[in-house]
Amino acid sequence: MPPTQQPPHHSITPATGHTSIVAGPAKPRTPKVQEALDARDALAGALSQAGVQLPAMDVRTPWAGEGEGESRYALVHLGVCSAPVALRLAAVIAKGVGS
Repeated sequence: MPPTQQPPHHSITPATGHTSIVAGPAKPRTPKVQEALDARDALAGALSQAGVQLPAMDVRTPWAGEGEGESRYALVHLGVCSAPVALRLAAVIAKGVGS
């Protein structure tokens, strides 16, 4: 593997027991995990175009004991953000729905 490429990293969030999938195309993915990764990337791109960045977005599988290739489904975790970012996000959503 080239030095600039990192393998996938899984970390367990103690409070929830979810497994976080952090980047890397090295292992095969289930269709549900790939769908969640694609959704995360599409949302991050759309938010970026609107001037909003959610710094803690990732993809998680709901069971801590499962490997990435075993996941029955995956969730896009939006993470936490500051109050100004939340206000910018609310403004972008409101503008999009015509408020």
